Amino acid sequence: MFDISFMELLVISMVALIVIGPERLPTVARTVGNLYGRCRNFVYSVRTDIHNEMRMEELKKMQSSVQETVQSIEDSVQQGVDQLKTTVTDVKTEDNSPVNLSASQLHEESGQPASSSDESPHSSLDNERK
Repeated sequence: MFDISFMELLVISMVALIVIGPERLPTVARTVGNLYGRCRNFVYSVRTDIHNEMRMEELKKMQSSVQETVQSIEDSVQQGVDQLKTTVTDVKTEDNSPVNLSASQLHEESGQPASSSDESPHSSLDNERK
């Protein structure tokens, strides 16, 4: 954590021994160690809280993007359902309306040539062979 060499620690401990005295040095060392442990725990706790908050923000962004995607999919599905309903109602109204189409018009719409009623189905094949 700190960039302190062994020699610097030795000088600090010698000054502390002279200033504090040998009787009170063990209690001061315990107190300093205790405070150092509390400080480390506090820093770890703050770091963990910040990390958790950052993850929560990322999750909230991800949730909002997923919700937007779900909404767009729902909208497109709803449009498809509406188009299908419209198509079904159009087909139903066409089926219910009276149709006065002749047989030749039906064949023209289907793309097949109209055949006369007196010809047999095999007569067209006979004509093609000739």
